[in-house]
Amino acid sequence: MSTRLISGNLPTEISIKAKELLARVFGYADFRGDQAAIVEHVTNGGDALVLMPTGGGKSVCYQIPALLRPGLTVVISPLIALMQNQVAQLQGFGVAAAALNSGIDADSAREVYYRIRQGTLKLLYVSPERLLMDGMVSFLSEVGISLIAIDEAHCVSQWGHDFRPEYQKLSALAELFPNTPRLALTATADERTRSEIAEVLSLQSAPLFVSSFDRPNLRLSVVEKIDPTRQLLRFLSAHPGESGIVYALSRKRVDELSAKLNEAGVRALPYHAGLDIQQRSQNQALFLSDEKIVMVATIAFGMGIDKPDVRFVAHVDLPKSMEGYYQEIGRAGRDGGAAYAWMCYGLADLVQLKRFIEESTAAEARKRYERSQLDALLAYAESAGCRRVPLLQHFGQHFQAPCGNCDRCINPVQQIDATEAARQMLSAIHRTGQKFGAIYVIAVLRGALTEQVERFGHQQLSVFGLGKGWSEDRWRALARQLIAQGMVGIDHEGFGALKLTDRCRPLLRGEHNFLMAKEIEPETLPRSKKKRAEPGHFASKSDPLMEALRVWRKATATEQKVPPFVVFHDGTLLAITAARPKTLRALSEISGLGEKKLERYGTAVLKIVSANW
Repeated sequence: MSTRLISGNLPTEISIKAKELLARVFGYADFRGDQAAIVEHVTNGGDALVLMPTGGGKSVCYQIPALLRPGLTVVISPLIALMQNQVAQLQGFGVAAAALNSGIDADSAREVYYRIRQGTLKLLYVSPERLLMDGMVSFLSEVGISLIAIDEAHCVSQWGHDFRPEYQKLSALAELFPNTPRLALTATADERTRSEIAEVLSLQSAPLFVSSFDRPNLRLSVVEKIDPTRQLLRFLSAHPGESGIVYALSRKRVDELSAKLNEAGVRALPYHAGLDIQQRSQNQALFLSDEKIVMVATIAFGMGIDKPDVRFVAHVDLPKSMEGYYQEIGRAGRDGGAAYAWMCYGLADLVQLKRFIEESTAAEARKRYERSQLDALLAYAESAGCRRVPLLQHFGQHFQAPCGNCDRCINPVQQIDATEAARQMLSAIHRTGQKFGAIYVIAVLRGALTEQVERFGHQQLSVFGLGKGWSEDRWRALARQLIAQGMVGIDHEGFGALKLTDRCRPLLRGEHNFLMAKEIEPETLPRSKKKRAEPGHFASKSDPLMEALRVWRKATATEQKVPPFVVFHDGTLLAITAARPKTLRALSEISGLGEKKLERYGTAVLKIVSANW
């Protein structure tokens, strides 16, 4: 694969047309980052692989070329809900778009085919299965297509966290449509994943465009798991009435948490594969259409959720991989406003996930990859410094700390010399036979004369009671950091027993010291301390005009049977509230308000502004 193109000025003709379309149709004055270079390259008929974070504007990279190039652009998407949302948003901007999937009836499908034959449709969204049907391939070959965009391209890779076998069949596209440019896009792919995407889709010679993976509007924080339900409720108390997603590892935990949140007055819905498809669809539709619902879900929920006003993503269990974690937190703050990525985890999570890996029937190469992903996530969770450094480093991006918008930067932790305590824990693991988990080892160190300790006679050990001066929480933190640094391993065959590794020998021999982060509770941090995380050019959400605009948007969306954000994003409403435009011309200056939306909603919006001046 060739290296990324350097962004530059577009050739005059394309530059003028592309920027004019961007402003007139979508209401944005300028392209961001590599968008301009990608639009130029694809409009000129080039293939490309694009890595751009969620909310970074990937869709513009194929939507503008679709409008500039003659004929039909086909967009491959994995989920019906995602297709429906994107088609609804494009139609709201006045763009001729449609989808072919199992969610539309025969009459609607015939209408789509008719529009394609007539040449009046610009973008067609389909699933990979639908696209590769013999009849569909023949039909598209007959009418001709000008561009193929493969969204959520990480689904191609067996190493990716959302692997879908049907996506690998897209390898046939290069032969089926040899003269049609192909654009693959994803928000999440490490080196291995992006290499497989390029190989499967025959994009090895295509330029790779990699935008920064940093999402500066996301505040990152991690807390030690003590009482996760209580901790979650405490976190949610700082986000009343806001839309968010809570991820849990099991279906049972999702159901329990959803019930607990509703009991506490938080409007919450469950989502997992154990619910019937009608219930899942209904819950997802409610989440998209309502601005104040929290979705409690397993990883079965979220890919392709194009809801811009998700204000937080919370994890009550450790995710399975760094890629999965990054993809999940990326669903917050797509509108660029302040958003929060909160996670609580403990040693039990780590033990469980390592057991899942070792007990799986996957090949050893796959297990090694999953271990490395989990190790990267553990290093992130246990970082004593800026959290963005290990997060972005995983995707090959160097980040200069501090970020100013994570718990470690806002309230830096002290590092204490825990060399003696670390040696005591290593000794306790060794002297108890490397057959016990952290809870038992800590009980021995703290001198707890439990029934189990007495049964094994470990009260006689020299390490018994050496750690009375430390709390159980601090010993657990030390155990996690020893594991994170590779000095202690977890024996899945020994039911999560801690075991020593060769990396602990220099510490035991006294060749170096062990520094440990002195834990704090990030939950006690002030709600906001970093200006760049807040949409500073916007007005307050508590402004009466903002509330009036929300009420109007909700009514309008209900009438049109679309989610509220299809009418206007929160950012657009906040910008209107701040500017309080008096004329259509002044309203047209608001970002994200193209000519069709101005024509459709302008008069109504100005009346609301006038009534709340």
